[in-house]
Amino acid sequence: MYYLLILVLLLVAELFYFRIADRCNIIDKPNERSSHTSITLRGGGVIFYFGALAYFLTSGFEYPWFMIALTLVTFISFVDDVRSTSQKVRLLFHFSAMGLMFWQWGLFSLSWWWIIIALIVCTGIINAYNFMDGINGITGGYSLVILAALAYVNREVVSFVEEGFIYTVICSVLVFCFFNFRKKAKCFAGDVGSVSIAFILLFLIGRLVIRTGDFSWIVLLSVYGVDSVLTIIHRLILHENIGLPHRKHLYQIMANELKIPHVIVSSTYMAVQAIIVVGYILCQDSGYWYLLCTVLLLSLIYICFMKKYFRLHQY
Repeated sequence: MYYLLILVLLLVAELFYFRIADRCNIIDKPNERSSHTSITLRGGGVIFYFGALAYFLTSGFEYPWFMIALTLVTFISFVDDVRSTSQKVRLLFHFSAMGLMFWQWGLFSLSWWWIIIALIVCTGIINAYNFMDGINGITGGYSLVILAALAYVNREVVSFVEEGFIYTVICSVLVFCFFNFRKKAKCFAGDVGSVSIAFILLFLIGRLVIRTGDFSWIVLLSVYGVDSVLTIIHRLILHENIGLPHRKHLYQIMANELKIPHVIVSSTYMAVQAIIVVGYILCQDSGYWYLLCTVLLLSLIYICFMKKYFRLHQY
């Protein structure tokens, strides 16, 4: 009943946001780099923040430093959705937020170089997650797979976080998917959605890595990671500015050039990541080897796909 109530309250909050977004003209207009063709409300992913906030308020203020950090990245991302902000301001907010999250992790008790490595890795993951948000259902669906995997691991393998936090965030993702995971989306996540859910997943995976001392849990983000990194390398080979918007991700070629429905493309990414997670859990004693083989296999699939279909993007 508790989670049902949370689900209903988050649904009401999302509908209320839609009214605000409609009145304040917070919309996403399609352009030549978009994978959609109609004007759609932007920023529906703000519900991820409210999911985390709901847990924070009902749990006796659990994970306060993380919640302050999440508030910072959600705020600056929402502002950037409404009107563009400078990269320096965004980085200031993001680095401050990551510092607070590291404090919540207890990372400052380690050597200083661990902080630098964590900062670089976390910045890369947040940006990659943001770049991958381009078609209906992909952010919500992919996040749902990771959260479900984390919930299972937390219950059956090793406890690393209060389970209520994961379940409450899952409720928020389900609400978002109801409006986004469809042929004609009611809303898009926006930077506020993709960045905030990436930050939440980072917090959870970081706690899992610290609890187990096993970095191979990064396999939970392997599909997004390979697509993002190889797309960046591909664009560098093409002498493109990697900071500019584009439509060269594998999922974008599938949706735009091959005309595969967004829901099918998103479901494919979900299914592949789910299969990888199940395999990892079954082969956990060989976690690093499994991670290496997964990355190599996904890279091979990416390269073969691009060799066959990227020419369609150029025409």
